[in-house]
Amino acid sequence: MIADRSGPNRPPEASRRARQAQRRLIRTSRIARRQLVTTVLIGLAATALLIAWASLLAAVIAGVFIDGRSVAEVTPALIWLVVVALGRGLASAAFESTGRVGAAAVMSELRTRLTRHLLISRPGALQGEHSGELVAAAVSGVESLESYFSRYLPRVALAAITPIAILAWVIPIEWRSAVILAVTAPLIIVFMVLIGRLTEARTRRRWGLLQRLSSHFLDLAGGLETLRANNRAGAQSEAIARVGEDYRRETMGALKVGFLSALVLELLAMIGVAMVATAIGIQLAEGQLGLEAGLTVLILAPELYLPLREVGNQFHASTDGMVAAEQIFAALDEPPAVAVPDETVPAPDPTAGPLELQGITFSYPGRGEVLSGLELSVQPGETVALVGPSGGGKSTLVSLLMRFADPEAGRIECAGVDLARVRPDEWRGRVVWVPQRPTVFSGTIADNVRLYVPDAGEDEVERAASAAALDELLRGLPQGLRTRVGEGGRRLSAGQAQRLALSRAFLSPARLAILDEPTAHLDAGTEQEIVAAIERLLEGRSALVVSHRQRPLVAADRVLELTGGRLQPAGVAA
Repeated sequence: MIADRSGPNRPPEASRRARQAQRRLIRTSRIARRQLVTTVLIGLAATALLIAWASLLAAVIAGVFIDGRSVAEVTPALIWLVVVALGRGLASAAFESTGRVGAAAVMSELRTRLTRHLLISRPGALQGEHSGELVAAAVSGVESLESYFSRYLPRVALAAITPIAILAWVIPIEWRSAVILAVTAPLIIVFMVLIGRLTEARTRRRWGLLQRLSSHFLDLAGGLETLRANNRAGAQSEAIARVGEDYRRETMGALKVGFLSALVLELLAMIGVAMVATAIGIQLAEGQLGLEAGLTVLILAPELYLPLREVGNQFHASTDGMVAAEQIFAALDEPPAVAVPDETVPAPDPTAGPLELQGITFSYPGRGEVLSGLELSVQPGETVALVGPSGGGKSTLVSLLMRFADPEAGRIECAGVDLARVRPDEWRGRVVWVPQRPTVFSGTIADNVRLYVPDAGEDEVERAASAAALDELLRGLPQGLRTRVGEGGRRLSAGQAQRLALSRAFLSPARLAILDEPTAHLDAGTEQEIVAAIERLLEGRSALVVSHRQRPLVAADRVLELTGGRLQPAGVAA
């Protein structure tokens, strides 16, 4: 629940997790470490140039107005002043650019790791994840880390370098002003921490609301057809509006805290500079301090507070980024859905021996056993049709065969080789899978057909498309296989998408085919064409065909029914 995040014991625990996430980001990302080192070096150079610029500017002003030097006499100092000013500009640009380039690299690295983990290491476990939280972490969360790495982290490095360097320079010049700076600067840090805790709490509540909004929207999008069929689509807009309004209010509250933080930090910095200016003015009036020294201190005083103020102003970027990092690391810490042994064996050839499931048991948390002691053997070249009621475990059995998940008990063998000893990705290369709802990726039709065989030639792609009866669609398209489909391209009907999936299967050399409800959601005419293409596909292959019908349309050597977590010949009472 979101309310739990604001409990009395939550802020210390949240702060501890945020610090752990910060350390882990730096420790686990080589790019982040390199960026931090580069940022520190540029910060050192920028600070040195800042002190040199302030000293030169004070020297030029004092030389002209106090010592009465001519323009010719101060020209060398003016030239150096221009050179140092240009150097400061270049250092500032490099500082910003390093942050943005490093942030982009870190974002790419995190997205790659998260995507690889979810899609490769945990594909069979995604249905148990909170999709809204994962989407928020992968999209909005990683975007928040861009602000953290490009704006907040570089300014933290600058805030750690600049004030100390300025104090070290000011102490020999005018120690009283140095004392004022040394006393007032920590006050900014104290107030920044106090306001930061409030900002962190509100940011966490806002992040929780964003996840709720994302979950609501994804659930609504996923069930939109059902809602429309039951005339309930309009009612869901109220729930989305309510959660959206909660998120808006929390966002505005966080912005108010941010504005308050900026006001307090600016006020403290202004008071500190005023105190330094007063002390310098008194000493100048009494003749205890030279104008050059006074101007140097007065120019450097605002620069000492500036990085501290900027850190405070960017603290919300830190909190957003750390909450997102916690979510990303929590997802990355989830164990793989399929165990990979240290020593593996080559993936077996499905035509070299039978595919056997021996005593397979599997259950989902909160649902109990779905499969219980299941036994199945598919001989080379045999087609087995699997029927049964919805929710009976057919899709679970397909996931186990595809190595998207490991069984709790039992073993799966092919040609006498235990698949638990085979790398999952290598085994999947031996299998061609045709799902009931094929994904059409953004690209050309040819690109989509090449999904399993990326380097296939155009002639091979054309033969696969023809075998899947996709050529009729291609003849009606001016660009044929080069027609763009998916997002931003031509939309395909359910039957056309199914033919596209069959084209991928025809192109694949894999000799084991698994088809999950291949004729679902199709009209009668299209269904017959798809069935004919499937029968051509299965010639010479071993196959498991999951059907939503009691008697499958595809010709099969055996028809088995999955009931009570076990398989039996179709039509036999349990």
